[in-house]
Amino acid sequence: MYLKKGISSLFISSVLQNNTGLSRCFTTRYDTMDMEGFAGKYVFVTGGAKGIGRAIVCMFAKAGAKVAFCDYDKEAGDQLSSELSNTVLFYKVDVTDENRLLEVMDLLFQRWGTLDIIINNVGISQFSPLTETTLEQFDRILATNLRPVFITSQALAVQRNTPEGKKRYGRIVNIASTRYLMSEPGSEGYAASKGGIVSLTHALAISFSEYAITVNSISPGWIQHTAYEMLSDADHKQHPSGRVGTPDDIARTCLFLCAPENDFINGQNVVVDGGMTKKMIYLD
Repeated sequence: MYLKKGISSLFISSVLQNNTGLSRCFTTRYDTMDMEGFAGKYVFVTGGAKGIGRAIVCMFAKAGAKVAFCDYDKEAGDQLSSELSNTVLFYKVDVTDENRLLEVMDLLFQRWGTLDIIINNVGISQFSPLTETTLEQFDRILATNLRPVFITSQALAVQRNTPEGKKRYGRIVNIASTRYLMSEPGSEGYAASKGGIVSLTHALAISFSEYAITVNSISPGWIQHTAYEMLSDADHKQHPSGRVGTPDDIARTCLFLCAPENDFINGQNVVVDGGMTKKMIYLD
């Protein structure tokens, strides 16, 4: 099952699966990350109600950041907000609606004064045979996966376009996919959207060079959101790292890229796939 989509001790969030089919946040100890720098930081996550986005929301919230997230799934968004004791802000948004997405960003600018971190995570995957894929399907994938990256980044650039704003710390992390460089049949829209994210990331990094804002992307490999215990030994062993990935793997990478001291990592695409894209695979 492939998803088409300093040293200190602290507690940050992880994710477990419950019997509703949704994940729930709980606390796990990590001794190799210094997250004190996230206290008082303002974070906005798109597509944050489930899967990778949910893990990102949980980790930033547990690391002391003030977090807002949007998602089309109101039930899942409300549940996550409740599990985090309503310490995060949830907005129901269809990101293909530019006006609604910008409305939420404006609300956050008014509430907080700015945003420090944007995680562009929202995405859909709709695989279909090339001969049957409609232009509307193709456009919908790009409008969901790719266009919001530009919309949120441009909005932040405009809001920070002052001498003081350009000096303020900022991070943008865009969630791409290893499918930007390898494919299966029928994945044209998804591959195009994720390849676009990787290219847009380095373009944005250069455009933001006058700002104290770095822009990077993450390309996850197989990230299992649900029923991890149902995976087979073969599923895990095919990975050079010996296991299938979890949403926490991507969330931890987000926190690493967003650490204030990591400002020399910029315009990069970080592949987090357990080594799979480096593995030469031929049939016997």
